Amino acid sequence: MRRPIPWDARSPHFLLTEWARPGRGRALVVGAGLGDDAEHLAGLGYETVAFDVSESAVRLAQERFPGSEVRYQVADLLAPPPEWRHAFDLVVEIMTVQALPEPLHGRAIAAIAESVRPGGTLLVIASGREESGPAFAPPWPLTPSEIGAFATGGLESGKVEDLRDGERHRWRATFHRPA
Repeated sequence: MRRPIPWDARSPHFLLTEWARPGRGRALVVGAGLGDDAEHLAGLGYETVAFDVSESAVRLAQERFPGSEVRYQVADLLAPPPEWRHAFDLVVEIMTVQALPEPLHGRAIAAIAESVRPGGTLLVIASGREESGPAFAPPWPLTPSEIGAFATGGLESGKVEDLRDGERHRWRATFHRPA
């Protein structure tokens, strides 16, 4: 019997399901874990690529969704395949950057931004903290300046939602690359 994985909710992230609409084109799910967000996007009509650095996560996603149209693959966010540059209409980043050590956030953010094609959109969902707020241990919630840093490499900031529910602070932000 497999032990439960603490970060696996067994469903797509609710801030993604609230936001996403049926669409076309290619989607990329960053740090896809066990595949729920990727399967949701594929169900909305996107040709979806989902990657994770963990071979076991990719294998488990493929086992969970046999016959899926999602293309699951092992890849390193800090060294993505060159063919992903400006290749996706929709890129979804949910709490992957914040799982990395803080010195790697800038490189990860730049790599994610590079995957958005002209006319495309990046959706970022992350835990949040104030600019000078403490971060005691991983994951390191993102600050306003880190969220703003996704507007790099030609991406322009869209809607940035600062969502608070009691003690919980989250970001949902969109960025667009002009056509």
